[in-house]
Amino acid sequence: MEIAIIADDTKKELMTEFCIAYCGILSKHSLCATAVTGKYISEATGLQIERMLAGSSGGAEQIASRIAYNEIDLLLFFRDTATKVTPSEVDNDLLRMCDMYNIPVATNIATAEVLVCALERGDLDWREYVNPKYKRKNA
Repeated sequence: MEIAIIADDTKKELMTEFCIAYCGILSKHSLCATAVTGKYISEATGLQIERMLAGSSGGAEQIASRIAYNEIDLLLFFRDTATKVTPSEVDNDLLRMCDMYNIPVATNIATAEVLVCALERGDLDWREYVNPKYKRKNA
């Protein structure tokens, strides 16, 4: 599956720790992430990650575009809702796109764990029929 990863600045460490914990599962899939998030995760885990632009330079928009073209099967998007009083327009657009195109999305670690465990069990294999480009690595 194609998994996109985004983390606000204050959530990058948490996302990296999450990816370390679930490295075995994530390694079976294709990953892309915004620039700095991808760098941190790649350095900490050794996972191959296609790095988009930085989130502030259009990386989130690149991922939104991939969602619109049915090239993303799962989005892990750890947001900082404590310091952001209102979500940015980009945040809202990403979540709206996931709703429109039926992309499972996790905005916190609890939901991310549920989705990644479901991914491992095969509960998200229905995406294979929605996304014909689906190819599981090492399968």
